[in-house]
Amino acid sequence: MSEVAPSDRTSYRKRWPTARGAAAHTLRAAACTLFALIARVPAAHAGQCTIARSPDIPVTMTRTGPMVHAQLNGKDALLLADSGAFFSLIVPSAVKEYQLHPEHHIENLYIEGIGGREHAQVVQARTFQLIGKTWENVDFVVGGEKLGGMGAVGVLGQNVFRIADVEYDLANGVIRLIWPQGQCKDQPLAYWAGAAQKPYSVLEIEAGTVIEPHTRSVAYLNGHKIRVLFDTGAGSSVLTLDAAKRAGITPTSAGVNPAGDSWGIGRRETQTWIARFASFKIGDEEIQHAQLRFGDIELHDADMLIGADFFLSHRIYVASGQKRLYFTYNGGPVFDLAAKRAPAESADASASASADARAGAGPEAAARAPAPPDERARLDLPTDAAGYARRAAASAARHDFDAAVADLTHACELAPTEASYFYQRGVVYLQKKQPDPALADFDQAIRLKPDDAEALLARASLRLGRHEPAAAVTADLDAADRALPRDADSRLMLGNIYLDVGQPGAAVAQYSKWIDSHPHDEHSMAMALNSRCRVRALEGQELEQALLDCNAALKLKPGTAQFLDSRGLVYLRQSNYDKAIADYDAALKLRPKAAWSLYGRGLAKSRKGLNAEGQADIAAATAVEPTIAERARKFGVAP
Repeated sequence: MSEVAPSDRTSYRKRWPTARGAAAHTLRAAACTLFALIARVPAAHAGQCTIARSPDIPVTMTRTGPMVHAQLNGKDALLLADSGAFFSLIVPSAVKEYQLHPEHHIENLYIEGIGGREHAQVVQARTFQLIGKTWENVDFVVGGEKLGGMGAVGVLGQNVFRIADVEYDLANGVIRLIWPQGQCKDQPLAYWAGAAQKPYSVLEIEAGTVIEPHTRSVAYLNGHKIRVLFDTGAGSSVLTLDAAKRAGITPTSAGVNPAGDSWGIGRRETQTWIARFASFKIGDEEIQHAQLRFGDIELHDADMLIGADFFLSHRIYVASGQKRLYFTYNGGPVFDLAAKRAPAESADASASASADARAGAGPEAAARAPAPPDERARLDLPTDAAGYARRAAASAARHDFDAAVADLTHACELAPTEASYFYQRGVVYLQKKQPDPALADFDQAIRLKPDDAEALLARASLRLGRHEPAAAVTADLDAADRALPRDADSRLMLGNIYLDVGQPGAAVAQYSKWIDSHPHDEHSMAMALNSRCRVRALEGQELEQALLDCNAALKLKPGTAQFLDSRGLVYLRQSNYDKAIADYDAALKLRPKAAWSLYGRGLAKSRKGLNAEGQADIAAATAVEPTIAERARKFGVAP
């Protein structure tokens, strides 16, 4: 997802190793301590290869983001497990919250991602706790305010994942650090494959260094060699425009569809597309007719990010000592998790990822994998409610909702007083379009934990969609408002629902709380400013403040159609019809069938005396959205 680099490679090599010395020392010590905590294994005999595993690092998928719970200076912290990050990172707004102190003075230090560069610094946590163990004086780079809206305050990067070999078993909700013991140099290390009688693939990877610790290898796209970087911090795998072009695909090619914007570290948002490629081959696995995402992204020395979608569909072991990567296909779609497929319709993403596609990697090869410390480790089945819930989150991220419900039902049975499992199952029921059991689960979650803000918001939204009495919806919103921290990202959603239930004043208050507490979050700030601008414009109140908000949003993201539409409404309310028409014109160039923009321009033209043109726009708006006039009239926006 990101890498750390000062302004030039020379200063990078000179200054960064000095700056990270304390962190490197701390993490080396942490590795030794962690290794000592691993269950004892028999001493390896000559020629025998065994492995020792760290305690599981629990991972909960938030959409396609692998989240890890840790503690910084004794306070709970949610971190994104990001194998694409050069170093562990903390967002600027969390530095004060977690009482982190500047550790090094470094000039020209940046973090760099697909959105560009940001200035950075280094801070130190007095204590860092993970899997129940504590280490002292651990460094973090500061930067990258927004982490995909997943609630994370930072990332765990390669300075953690290079302590040892690392296994990413995201489908089962864990990451493990692994130490091969004995004569393992030429032995296959996919230890799980032999027990499950599953084939596995082997991929040669580049040697990592202190300067370049990432996991890189090669793949083949339509027969063309490309360089790939394995990045759990990227929710979806994505190709560069150049790599797609070399494979014969551009944004204007037939069958290419827009796939929205993408962002990471840096301010720039990049457009992406989805296209079908004839083949994608990585190791022994070849995917025919694969749907892949590509975008206008810049990657350092790579053509593609292999993201969390690939990690969810595979069990992956990065054997740094051997310079190999082992992986086993879990089933289901490999890429493009947003695309829904019937069980028999996954040929584009998985048919060629079957055992038949893995030449030379049959069960006989898997049987040579070394034995783990005990038989239970072979199966890696959940043993408690938390394990079932983590596996359910991974299944939901892959759109396997039936499996998610089954696992969450086990979790609810094993821990019937834990509200979060009922809430989580309710969310999955909504994804399955089953509102009745979803509502029942939200009710139970709130009975168990009356101040569960997430469950209250989910129930309010569901009740609103079911046209239940506004008083019931508002009661849930008010309870969520009391329960949420002032800076919670959920306040943006809370504001939206308040507006939908007819309380614009409460909506503005929620947007204001979020805006005041997120001065560095430019990705979401523009949307929040636009939301506050639009509510005031719809109400026809505080129009000067509304105009300031819309201008600020457009300064952050110039040429955004919905922001231009909102400012056009402000100008319409102010009777500044020429400026309103100009903004609506600009918005409609970007979104020609936007009903609100057509309707607003029609009103502005009519009020200027251009009745025929105005009526034509209003008619066009009504053709797109038949209820537009009725909706606008509720806010007093009418001819």
